[in-house]
Amino acid sequence: MIRTKKKMKNKWVSAGCVCAALIGICSLLTGCSVDTVPVSDTQISYDGEAASDTSDNNSDNSSADSTLLSEDVCIVPQKSNTATDAAITADAALLIDDSRHKVLYAQNVYGTEYPASVSKIATALMAIKYANPDDTVTISNNASHITEYGARLCGFQEGDKISMKDLLYCMLIYSGNDASVAIAEHISGSEAEFASKMNKELVALGVSGTHFVNSHGLHDDNHYTTAYDLYLIFHELLKYDDFREIIQCTKYTATWENAQGKKQSLEIVSSDPYLTGSKQPPKGLTAIGGKSGATVKAGGCLIMYFQDKKKRDYISIILKADSSYGAYTQMNHLLEYVKRGK
Repeated sequence: MIRTKKKMKNKWVSAGCVCAALIGICSLLTGCSVDTVPVSDTQISYDGEAASDTSDNNSDNSSADSTLLSEDVCIVPQKSNTATDAAITADAALLIDDSRHKVLYAQNVYGTEYPASVSKIATALMAIKYANPDDTVTISNNASHITEYGARLCGFQEGDKISMKDLLYCMLIYSGNDASVAIAEHISGSEAEFASKMNKELVALGVSGTHFVNSHGLHDDNHYTTAYDLYLIFHELLKYDDFREIIQCTKYTATWENAQGKKQSLEIVSSDPYLTGSKQPPKGLTAIGGKSGATVKAGGCLIMYFQDKKKRDYISIILKADSSYGAYTQMNHLLEYVKRGK
C-alpha cells in the first residue's frame, strides 16, 4: 500500500507494474522568483472564475497583484519579458524548479493552446480524488464506440467490467481515450457533467485560462488550456504518491472481464522515450514521468517531471511543437536552463 507524505491519497495500488524508479496562501510577487528567463508580458485573471470562452485571455487585471492564490506553488510574474530562444519553436514552454518555486524559463505561458492528450492529467486528478481504485467500472456504449480517426483505444467492449485502478493505468500510460470516457462517466454519469465538475475543480487550484469539454483531449475548438494552468494541475497531482508511481510505470498488465465473464487483458508498455531509455535528459537529471499528446491542431505537447541529484523537482512543459519528436527535442533544450538556474 502506498502512503503519501501528506496523509492523503494512499488508496491506489500498483500491482503488476514495473517502475523506472491550493488551498493556502501565496503572494503573486513572492510566490516564485525568476533566475534565468522571465515570462512574456501577459496577464492572467485571478478573480476566482474560469476564463471566458473568448480569445482575450490576456486582458489586464488590476487586482491580480494583490490577489492571494494557492499554497506552495510558483506564480509566474506577469510583467517581465521573455528572452527569445531560437531552439524552442513551440508555441509555449515553461520550466519550473518546483522545489524552490523558481521560474527557469517561461514563454507564452498564459497563451491559449490545445493540449491534446495532456488533458488526461486533469482527468487523473479527478479520478484520484473522487473515485476508489477498487471501484468496478462498467464500460458504456459511448466509451466503447469512439470513432474519431486516429484515436488511441484500449479496445474495451460495452459491458466490460474493469477496476478504476486499471483504467488509470490504461489512460495515463497507454493513453486510451476509451479509458478516459469510462472514468468520466463513472464519476459523473456523463462526459458533459464530468467536464463541468472538472472545470470547477481546476478553478479552485487557480486555473483560469482553461476550458475542458471532454476527458481525453481529442480535438474540440472549445477545449483549451495554458502552459501555466497545466503546471498548476501537475503540481497538484505530484502531491499524490500514487500518481507519481503510475507515471513511472514502464510496463503494466490491465485485466478485466467482458459481459460474459470471460477474462481479458492488455499489456501496456510505455512509449515515453525518457522511460524506455531511447532518449536521455541533460546530465544530472532523471525523468520520473509525464504525459504526452498530439493532434493535428495541437501539435506535439508534453509535460514532464524530472528530479536532479539533490531530489529537487522540476516540471517542464512544451505545447504545440511541430511534432511529437520535436516536443521531446525541445524539452531537452529547455532542460538546459536547469544548469543556468543553479
